[in-house]
This record gives sequence, structure tokens and C-alpha cells, in this order.
Amino acid sequence: MGARIRGLSVLVVVLLVGAFLGSAFSEWSPTRRARGPDPATEILAPSERVRVEVRNGGGVPGRAREAKDQLRNRGFDVVYYGNERPFGLDSSVVLDRIGRPDWARSVAEALGIVVVREELDPNLLLDVSVVLGRDWEPELPSPPSSGATSWWDIRRFFRTDEAPRLPSGDVDRLADPGGSGE
Repeated sequence: MGARIRGLSVLVVVLLVGAFLGSAFSEWSPTRRARGPDPATEILAPSERVRVEVRNGGGVPGRAREAKDQLRNRGFDVVYYGNERPFGLDSSVVLDRIGRPDWARSVAEALGIVVVREELDPNLLLDVSVVLGRDWEPELPSPPSSGATSWWDIRRFFRTDEAPRLPSGDVDRLADPGGSGE
């Protein structure tokens, strides 16, 4: 019985090592290098980690989260995302906070924003601020290509759907989970 368990464990280890080596070979094979980087996931940030905050000033629900995802997919370190008050800004702007306009321009390029301004603030613990207006539209996701994601990328198993929304007539009505619903 002990020899069977040892044999089975050796078989499992050999299979795991084979899967790892096969994956590594397919990832770094010359044919993959010949294709070049995937433009949808190409990192636009400088070699240092650019700390970015994203604030939604346009009032369109979920835009800060979408911009956060788009920036993180390109290698930026989004340290905060949320709302900017008051809502109603029409134009998006990227703000350089530390005197590195090249970093601010790379963030603006990643989001497709044209306006970049310098508003230095040494009290903030970030490099670039993004204030989204109603004009900003998220990048459309590219269709998945065969073999585009690695087998160890667990993000494909998580849903990114938004929480269900109430119909527009029920916006001001809150439901009591313990009540009868009226």
C-alpha cells in the first residue's frame, strides 16, 4: 500500500513539473516573442511605479472603477478611486502632482485624455490625479485571442459584473430585508 502511494505521489509531481515546464516553454518560445507584446496589455508607464488616483467628476456611475481597471492593466499603481464632488464636470483632466509631466502624459495617453495640467501638491501621497468628466469613455475590451492569457492568470475566473440596479422608479425607495417589502 505504501509503495502505491509513493508511486502516485511521484506521478503527480512529475505531471506538475511537466505542466510548469510546458507552460514556461510556450510562454517564452520564439514564436511568442516574434508576435511581440499584446497592445491591449502593453505597459505604458515608466520603469518606476506611478501612483495614481482616479476620481469620477462626471457623475456617470462606475467610470472611476473602469478607469482604475484600465490603468492597472497597463501597469500603473492606482492607490485610490472614487467620486469627485460636485458632479457635472464636462471635461476630463490629468493633474501632475509632483513635477513629472512625463508621468502625467503617460497616464493621460493610457486613458485617452488630452488635457494635462500641473497642480503640484507635496501633501498628497501620489504622483498623478485623474479627474474624469462626462466626456471620458472607457476603452472597449478587445476580443480574446487564442492563447492570449496565461494559464495561471486567475483574473479570468472572477466576474466583473456590476451589482444589480433598481428600476429607475425605485431609486428613492429602500427595501427592508426583514420586512414585507412594502
